[in-house]
Amino acid sequence: MTVSLDRLTVFRAVVETGSFTEAAKRLNQARAAVSFNVKQLECELGVTLLHRTTRSLALTDAGERFYTRCVRILAEADDAIAEARDEQSVLRGSLRITSTVEYGVAVIAPALQGFSASHPDLDIHFEAYPTNVDLLRDRFDVAIRLGRNEQFQNSSYAGVHLGSYQVRPVASPAVVACLDRALAGSPDALGALPHIAHASVDHVKSWTMYDGDGRECALVLPRQTRLVANNASVVKALAIAGAGVALLPDWFVAPELGNGSLVDALPTYRFPQHHIYAMHLPMQIVTQKIRVWLKFLKEYVRREFPDAP
Repeated sequence: MTVSLDRLTVFRAVVETGSFTEAAKRLNQARAAVSFNVKQLECELGVTLLHRTTRSLALTDAGERFYTRCVRILAEADDAIAEARDEQSVLRGSLRITSTVEYGVAVIAPALQGFSASHPDLDIHFEAYPTNVDLLRDRFDVAIRLGRNEQFQNSSYAGVHLGSYQVRPVASPAVVACLDRALAGSPDALGALPHIAHASVDHVKSWTMYDGDGRECALVLPRQTRLVANNASVVKALAIAGAGVALLPDWFVAPELGNGSLVDALPTYRFPQHHIYAMHLPMQIVTQKIRVWLKFLKEYVRREFPDAP
């Protein structure tokens, strides 16, 4: 027998308000209609959901289990309806997005070009920062964050996974040529070379790596870093110029690795995988503009970067 979603809505309202009268007020229905729908729901299910007395209502064991499922079903139905409406509705207002400069240039800017063309009535504001911002304080709708999984596990934000990437130790061919041939291609040899650091990770002097057989080892950097910059583009420019070794995302140095201006100094080693998330404030129902943008961005990344893990 088919059970109406409307009856589930009535049942949820009765449980959450604690009475047929208050549920009727919430739903703008007659009390008799609310009572009838709950009785019919129990008949259709073949089970008692509520213990009724003259003064109170209480869920039966079956009612408690059904209420939990009921809330989930109604939430999924609301999401499905909202998603279907999104396909035909017009986005208005403003959407505020932030990421690093580098990811903004490589991914967000070209994605926004197509997204904004599809939603001409939506004002889009993008700002780039080298460090993480507070979405609530700084009034951003979506922030693109990059890092290890553990950095996101205890986040107070909700997020959508966009993709994964590797950090690579890169340097100019001239710098790599200076390596001791006996030690070339090893973390020990690389750790002895001049290092160019991003200011956000300059305090990290030992990086976990895995060799070709999956054994864990460490890349230990010099105690005193010769060059530090707070911008990854500057770090990359210094590496190309031959100033030393830099640890940079593979998506960011792919063009230089392709044209030979940079080389992977440890091609048989790998760092633990890093991830890219689009983060937003937690909310019971994600606003339409955020939901549509996240869907578009995820599809864009999958289409334009099909080789990403």
